[in-house]
Amino acid sequence: MVKDAADMIPSQEPACSICIANYNGARVIGPCLESIYNQDFHLPLEIIIHDDASTDTSVDFIRDHFPDVTLIVGEQNIGYCVSNNRMISLARGRYILLLNNDAVLHRDAIRTLYNHAERQPGPTVLGLPQYDMQTGELIDRGSLFDLFLNPVPNLDRDRTDVGMVMGACLWMPRGLWDELGGFPEWFGSLAEDLYLCCIARLSGYPVRVLPESGFDHWVGMSFRGGKVVQNALRTSYKRRALSERNKTFTMLICYPLPAAFLLIPFHFLALAGEGVVLSLLKRSARIFYGIYWLSFKSVYGEKGRLWRLRRQIQSTRRIPCSRFFSVHKLTSHKLNMLFKFGPPGIE
Repeated sequence: MVKDAADMIPSQEPACSICIANYNGARVIGPCLESIYNQDFHLPLEIIIHDDASTDTSVDFIRDHFPDVTLIVGEQNIGYCVSNNRMISLARGRYILLLNNDAVLHRDAIRTLYNHAERQPGPTVLGLPQYDMQTGELIDRGSLFDLFLNPVPNLDRDRTDVGMVMGACLWMPRGLWDELGGFPEWFGSLAEDLYLCCIARLSGYPVRVLPESGFDHWVGMSFRGGKVVQNALRTSYKRRALSERNKTFTMLICYPLPAAFLLIPFHFLALAGEGVVLSLLKRSARIFYGIYWLSFKSVYGEKGRLWRLRRQIQSTRRIPCSRFFSVHKLTSHKLNMLFKFGPPGIE
């Protein structure tokens, strides 16, 4: 692990440390960094990039064009969670902003986030409206959940309290990150933002999306799929497997006891049914075993760790069950998407 340009970090404490996990992002990291340098913000910023053993020209590109960032070069691919934990362990800012390498901030984004954060009565997780890089269309203003923790895009400008904000652009005080314990490194990648927002809410900290400013995002660039393309759902085996596994982990850790008894058995039944139906429709047993069976197997393999983390987090819960579920919808988001677009294409 090598860190470059440490001597070029401003001596003044940064207002915010911007942490960017990069893997093979040579095509997108330039516009992302340029959007930071072009911010309408007068306080010092710190930029930290963790390159996760890229096989493209990312490292050389960053060194050549942005020599004043702090660059951590990983020798092995370790995933999004470990990358961010490493960066934030070095961060000196009072606030942190997690930013995807394929995200481009609107010019007033950091100023908007900082001003809102300074006005909050206590630590708060903040996010911005997310727009499609290709079309400019609004993707979401944070997300609500269905009962099985599937994110439901929030499009209501007047609703600012949400279940989660995207890890592609997620702001919080550094002290809150430390209190929550950061990302669980055994998640690897995907749904780590969902987990962090859920435990923040359990601990009594708001999760809010701001009505103004925003960021543009190449959705699905890091893990293929996860979006609607030409009026059809597209995903990949890796994305779907990690997403289903980590959502299940988060339910088991975060759902308060009465809801856990009621909903988690139905969740497992729904996953099994979904896997069987999709495998029959696509005539591929790989779908069931490569995605859904892996979730069940992973839960069994991690049962001890899941139980210990659940006891730890539930012991610090500061909100009632009803408040935790105030950002949940009763309708199934997956069924709604199925009726609208049909079964997803899996690559």
